[in-house]
Amino acid sequence: MFLFEPLTLVQIVMWFVVLGALIGLNELSRRGPWAGAAFFIALPIILTIFVWPTTAGADSSTGTWFHWVKVYSALAGCLGFMAIRYIPRLQKNKWALMFPAGILALNIAEAVIRDFQVGGMGADGVVDGVYMLSGPWNYMNGIAGLINLLAITGWMGIYISRDKTKDMIWPDMIWPWIIAYDLWNFAYVYNCVGDHAFYAGAALLISCTIPAFFIRKGAWLQHRAHTLALWMMFTMAVPAFTSTSDFSVDASGDPAALFTVSALALAANIALAVLQVTLVIKRRRNVLKHEIYDHSAAYRRVVAEIPGASTAQLEAAGVAASSADTAPAQGATA
Repeated sequence: MFLFEPLTLVQIVMWFVVLGALIGLNELSRRGPWAGAAFFIALPIILTIFVWPTTAGADSSTGTWFHWVKVYSALAGCLGFMAIRYIPRLQKNKWALMFPAGILALNIAEAVIRDFQVGGMGADGVVDGVYMLSGPWNYMNGIAGLINLLAITGWMGIYISRDKTKDMIWPDMIWPWIIAYDLWNFAYVYNCVGDHAFYAGAALLISCTIPAFFIRKGAWLQHRAHTLALWMMFTMAVPAFTSTSDFSVDASGDPAALFTVSALALAANIALAVLQVTLVIKRRRNVLKHEIYDHSAAYRRVVAEIPGASTAQLEAAGVAASSADTAPAQGATA
């Protein structure tokens, strides 16, 4: 195969098991504060004390600085989002609403640094428990990640859904940015942790994209934080799953494959940048104050279907506002 070694039926079935488990656990974890606390406070404390010191040591493929930073930054995102979701005064604080964009930017920056680091290693062999091949693809994808980071917009329009789940809704984060992110992040995992990419790249990314498009629209970042934290906790506790078990899938290590995925990621993010710059100029939007996709059908669907958007957001999207569906002080206006 081009990207990976030839797959067995067991590996294919397990890919769908992982995908389904991540989607299902994400649904459970967002059902309320107690569910979130169990998954993202109690469980990590137990794992930190009793499991990870043994399973994620220096000789493990998940024992690198990046894995440790990634798991705790993902958990920090989950906890920060829970605070915004369940503490009413934070939902009205514009500085608190900058946290989601900040933690997202930090996570992207971590991966960009790692891509550049791997590119400068001159690696052609096993590094930190996985095979790495350094090349121009690392720098191409690092640039794609920087573009994706700079393309984050619309955090001032984040609001909390006025229903039982109290999801963190980011209506300006629609499919052009999400697809560009997915392509970039898959290329990052393929470049830097290639032997984990079958699950940590494809399954993990799809597990948050499906809910964002079909289950709870507008909550992609919340889905991403939950599924990423769940996956990182699992792989640090069971590193053999992606390295030596019957379910593990090695990347092909083909330079053509590495170049292709990074080229696609770079092209997609350049296209995203062109689109957003065009919208900013054409619509005269200030990305520090305004949402830029509030004219789009995807944006309209989110604010129309999920109660809690401000009256200004509904009006900007051309959606009729009603007292039952709006929350005057939720987030900033468009």
